Amino acid sequence: MKKKIYFYSCLSVLLLSGCAKQPKLKADPAVEKTFAEVSVHDPSIVDAGNGSYYIFGSHLAVAKTDDLMNWTYVNQGVKNENKVIPNVLSQMKEAFEWSHSNTFWAPDVIRLKDGKYHMYYCNCEGSSPLSCLGMAVSDSVEGPYQNEGILLKSGMPASQPSENGKLYQSADDPNVVDPAVFFDQEERLWMIYGSYSGGIFAKELDPVTGLFLEPGYGKKLLGGNHLRIEAPYVIYNPDTAYYYLFLSFGGLDSDGGYNIRVCRSKTPDGPYEDSMGQDMAECKGPAGSTFSDTSAALYGTKLMGCYKFLHMEGEDGENRKGYLSPGHNSCLYQESTGKYFLIYHTRFEGSGEEHQVRVHQMFFNEDGWPVVAPYRYTGETLENATMQDCAGNYKLISHGRDISPTMQESVSIELSKDGKVSGGQTGTWAIKDENSLDLSIGEATYHGTILKQWDEDGKKYVWAFTALQKETGIAIWGSGTNAIAE
Repeated sequence: MKKKIYFYSCLSVLLLSGCAKQPKLKADPAVEKTFAEVSVHDPSIVDAGNGSYYIFGSHLAVAKTDDLMNWTYVNQGVKNENKVIPNVLSQMKEAFEWSHSNTFWAPDVIRLKDGKYHMYYCNCEGSSPLSCLGMAVSDSVEGPYQNEGILLKSGMPASQPSENGKLYQSADDPNVVDPAVFFDQEERLWMIYGSYSGGIFAKELDPVTGLFLEPGYGKKLLGGNHLRIEAPYVIYNPDTAYYYLFLSFGGLDSDGGYNIRVCRSKTPDGPYEDSMGQDMAECKGPAGSTFSDTSAALYGTKLMGCYKFLHMEGEDGENRKGYLSPGHNSCLYQESTGKYFLIYHTRFEGSGEEHQVRVHQMFFNEDGWPVVAPYRYTGETLENATMQDCAGNYKLISHGRDISPTMQESVSIELSKDGKVSGGQTGTWAIKDENSLDLSIGEATYHGTILKQWDEDGKKYVWAFTALQKETGIAIWGSGTNAIAE
């Protein structure tokens, strides 16, 4: 039986009921950092070894980095003169013709047991699910990739059978884009794919050739009736023994309300559940509906959406920009450091459709659910945190559960040394096991992590926390207002 999830928590009251009284801040010397930014939409990360990482995105945009902060382009744009897919306009002619498109959408690249890099590319008409998904192969992560052909098609006319051998039905069958390919713990190879239309699907592949083991569209995991859910990505955590399926809900435009959600399963092809215990297979739109965000918003544990940490008197960064429509993420586990990362693209307040890549560190709380650090990664590592050190005033953001372009703006609270939360709402907080944070506001308790981070707009290091209440699937972030030593 499907559980009813109520969106309101005591944090809703906090956001409306006022702020803690703040002392006037004294400006501190600015801490400057530099980054080499790139605009790679739908970044899918590849660990190429030797400390080098690549992201592959839509429109054949490819970039690389050695530190997850400074990126350089390998290629930008679909053009014959590129080393990733040379002569791309002729090599991919069949895909372009089928999809009525002249560009690529979100690809995924993985090194298979044949020792080669396999790029799973996709093309889509855009206003319909007329799409195809294919594979290209290279000896090097940067290319050149040689096309092996189309593997799946969608959006067929009534005169042509679908991959299932039946009439293609857009409300039930997938739009064959957004592939994510991964090995499970038994070294079996899987692809999770899909966007809008009939939902998100799973298919098994040959771990050497990279081809599908069986015909058809595979197993439906969630979605249907054109819910705005796409961009699947799966990562396994051996400590929790779960596969985590990340998804983007909403629309990718600056006013589309894109947001990142997660669910998990003990097996790679599901069933997946969110933190509220709901079977994600029940996540679908009403019959005959299109883009029913109210239906979609009931499901998935929301990790981040549109947000803004507000400026406070005495800080640098008076003209802070909020983040809009963060989404289409991939994930990375860095074996050398034991760190997890979330890699995504985001748009910005007042900047139209301009977008950039962001990398945030990610942690798993005591309930086994991921929580995302509030600020971009600058090389920080977890260190011992005490309540004595971390007490003070904080800007608090609740990401809520809605699918909306409205930015969640920060409000002020105070974490006292005696473990009390004050301001617009009362509660308690505690640090245990050096970095684990428990924050209770009213009847809601959030579990997460507290760490030192660089506040990009405030130009200072602060204590920051990230936490999640599993019963509602709501994430919160906190950013300290006081500068601290690096």
